[in-house]
Amino acid sequence: MTTLENPPSRPIDHLVHFGAPDAAALLIGDAVTTFADLDAGVGRLASWLLDQVGGPGERVASWSAKTRAACLMPLAAARAGLIHVPVNPLLKGPQVAHILSDSGAKLLVTNAARADMLGAERPEDCAYQDLKIAEDVIDSGGQALPPSTARPDDLAAILYTSGSTGRPKGVMLSHANLWLGAESVASYLNLVPDDRVLAVLPFSFDYGQSQLLSSWYAGAAVAPLDYLTPRDVVKTAARHRITTLAGVPPLWVQLVESEWPADTAALLRRLTNSGGALTPSLIDAMRATFPRADIYPMYGLTEAFRSTWLDPALVADHPTSMGRAIPHAEILVCRADGSITNDDEAGELVHAGPLVAKGYWRDEERTAQRFRPAPAASRYGGTAVWSGDTVRRDGDGLLYFVGRDDAMIKTAGNRVSPTEIEDVAVASGLIYEAVAFGVPDPRLGAAIVLIVRGRNGRDDADGLAAYLRQNLPNFMQPQVVEWRDALPRNPNGKLDRVAIAAEWAPKVAA
Repeated sequence: MTTLENPPSRPIDHLVHFGAPDAAALLIGDAVTTFADLDAGVGRLASWLLDQVGGPGERVASWSAKTRAACLMPLAAARAGLIHVPVNPLLKGPQVAHILSDSGAKLLVTNAARADMLGAERPEDCAYQDLKIAEDVIDSGGQALPPSTARPDDLAAILYTSGSTGRPKGVMLSHANLWLGAESVASYLNLVPDDRVLAVLPFSFDYGQSQLLSSWYAGAAVAPLDYLTPRDVVKTAARHRITTLAGVPPLWVQLVESEWPADTAALLRRLTNSGGALTPSLIDAMRATFPRADIYPMYGLTEAFRSTWLDPALVADHPTSMGRAIPHAEILVCRADGSITNDDEAGELVHAGPLVAKGYWRDEERTAQRFRPAPAASRYGGTAVWSGDTVRRDGDGLLYFVGRDDAMIKTAGNRVSPTEIEDVAVASGLIYEAVAFGVPDPRLGAAIVLIVRGRNGRDDADGLAAYLRQNLPNFMQPQVVEWRDALPRNPNGKLDRVAIAAEWAPKVAA
């Protein structure tokens, strides 16, 4: 008997069969990929990938814009029994090299320009294939693999996410994680086959990849877009008659400030948000811009895909709420001893259930810190994700975000590790020490401030800025870099991060 605690799932590549064969699955420019085309293309790409790496179980990475091949890679790798490692296209060579090395990827599919950027930093045992070849394979009419017979617990993907204490860590996702996540989102968003979803978020994010998987679960079409300006989003929404748009707060700020033709804005049925909280004023602006759209505030973390959603009917009266657990998730608010908090008592958000990932790739220490036994009150039991985020639950069961325990900076919808920024800055050779932190910013959510101590008091601002531009993606670039002759330390001799950030706070207020 199927229960909530043991929901059924299928191999993730079976999503190609959920739409009508002649219905649109993918819209790129004037090209339309039907679900029948999607199935055939996934099978051919899967066969080619398997030939490239020699056998199942290997990791294959993709680093590209939202091409057709990039859209098919999550399903093709799964069909071949491989493990997909999508890489954020905004990352620079050092970050990509770390991901390839850490994951042990045997193959990187990318374009020539990106391969040149990576250069000698690409691990020796990671082969490179040009994205153009992958595109040709999809159309080749060659051998195609049949749908996979993967088990629910088999590993399907590794998504890399920043951590507060250093370089990105790989979150291991199973077929069941991906399948049930797609089912959950398609269910509570009420996606239907005639929906058209505009995919503007990177596929390397769980939220971004969900644009593909949840849409195809519903038999709907996806229009991938790499946009340069908000105007590109407006034009593409009109071109493809978009009904659904997922975004993060900084993007919504840009979109509500853009000029939307009334007939295009009226096409939008639903707007989803994660990666940071919507403010009441931004919600009002979204309502005014998209009068027919339902707004879905959400909260998630890569380690458990998605945790909560707020019913659009509740947004007006509870604009700052995170909502309640999504289907297939159990959300508990716990004290330090694991007991459940009372209403309106702050505690740690703990996520249990089948959406919980399989841990961090080859990192038992950090896995043990975040993935721990579920609280005794959990109806699921097993392993839960202890988020490190502090929330409270009101008398109606609605959740509200209180704060984050770690030092992560959430900027422009990205979770950024301050340590990663600091390590790159010090590697410039221009400074001895660095401290990065976030400060409130109305457009970004948080702006990055970098405080540095130069070598022998030397201030080489232009040199450091050039080095950071070359070695950090745009979303990790500090908005402000301040040079100091000395930095405060705590009694243990370590940099006093709290004091350094506190010294900056009056400047923000001023």
